[in-house]
Amino acid sequence: MNNSGQYRYVSNLGNQPLSPLDGRYQPVVAELGQHLSEAGLNRARLYVEIEWILFLAKRDLLSTGAEIDSVLTKQLREIVANFSSDDVAELAATEAQTRHDVKAIEYFIRARLTQLGRDDLLELTHFACTSEDINNLSYAITIRDAVTNVWLPKAEALVETVRALAVEYKDAAMLARTHGQPATPTTMGKELAVFVHRLDRQLERVRKNEYLGKFSGATGTWSAHLAAVPNVDWKAESQTFVESLGLKFNPLTTQIESHDWQAELYSAITLFNRILHNLCTDIWTYISLNYFKQIPVAGATGSSTMPHKINPIRFENAESNLELSNAILDSLGATLVTSRLQRDLTDSSSQRNIGLGLGHSVLALDNTTRGLGELELSLPVLEADLAENWEVLAEAVQTVIRAEVAAGRSTITDPYQLLKELTRGKRIGGDELVAFVNSLEISEAAKERLILLKPSTYTGLASQLVLLITKEQ
Repeated sequence: MNNSGQYRYVSNLGNQPLSPLDGRYQPVVAELGQHLSEAGLNRARLYVEIEWILFLAKRDLLSTGAEIDSVLTKQLREIVANFSSDDVAELAATEAQTRHDVKAIEYFIRARLTQLGRDDLLELTHFACTSEDINNLSYAITIRDAVTNVWLPKAEALVETVRALAVEYKDAAMLARTHGQPATPTTMGKELAVFVHRLDRQLERVRKNEYLGKFSGATGTWSAHLAAVPNVDWKAESQTFVESLGLKFNPLTTQIESHDWQAELYSAITLFNRILHNLCTDIWTYISLNYFKQIPVAGATGSSTMPHKINPIRFENAESNLELSNAILDSLGATLVTSRLQRDLTDSSSQRNIGLGLGHSVLALDNTTRGLGELELSLPVLEADLAENWEVLAEAVQTVIRAEVAAGRSTITDPYQLLKELTRGKRIGGDELVAFVNSLEISEAAKERLILLKPSTYTGLASQLVLLITKEQ
């Protein structure tokens, strides 16, 4: 501040992360950076390029007769395994001259081949490849590994946390709320089991997602391959190569792989995110109803001015990050499936944000998991809430009357209206309901069943339904 109160500063903070994922929240999402950073992408590019050299040489597709023994194979693969920050800096310096990221990778590999005394392999580097042949395979590898090794285990761990809570609370009767109003009781376990069931389905979609790759040249026709070496079945060889990388081969493409598999993957992840968002809002509401108590964390502050507060910030933080994740992944899913004619570069910039989309989701997974671990179910609150809402048994009473009428054991007309007059907009107690049941023209057996009912026991199959999401089922 200067003397006039105007905000002024000297720019002496140095380079600072623009995204909170690279700053405040970096420890939570750091593992994603091993895959979906620029450095992770370049490491994957090196891997694809080197594996292509090995593939060409060992199958002698160009009839060069060049031999690659196990020692050289190990040395070349160690370029990838030992890829370091120094290599990142070297690539950046080369790219500053080439103004082309994939060309910088090619020059990097050529320099290593020369160092190894294998200039005879130089022209196998990037042979017949368009940049997108390397890029699409590299993105498929890095996205696959990020999802498989980072996002999916964290998502699965969260679902297992919810599953365990569902089983623990399967018999914990609670008042349900439809439209926010008291409704037929359920159990906390059953409500959590619903989310487990929903989330499990999306996890299965993610697990089954295909990671496609193309390797067919400038416009997807293998034209340069055939011009150079016409006697090789390049389509078959390319398929074998792509599959050797653990990817599914896409034979029909333009210059780029069409990215449909990415849109499918992001669709499954964003739906998972939306279901998780719904879980967070429900848990937040249960906390506000005092159904859940939040366990105080030693040293933590809930409010800067109200010492008593324990804010449900884990779930609020998760909501925000799930929304950010979906904004990015939805945009990617919509953008990547369109490319003008045979190629435009909209996907080049877009795909660099995949890490952000998954990063915000990972941060939300972390917050939700931590938040669930800081909760304790307040059974007395649930029981008190049920005890104050005997009117929810009106559904049971009118349904029993209808069954009695249908069976010829009663002549009551319009049982729904009868119960509506008794309970709509009113609070009734247990004694009042028992007296009403005893006045009804229904069988003694039916009266006995209704009189034994309480809001806390009117939960139907809720407890049994939880068993549907256990591993034994």
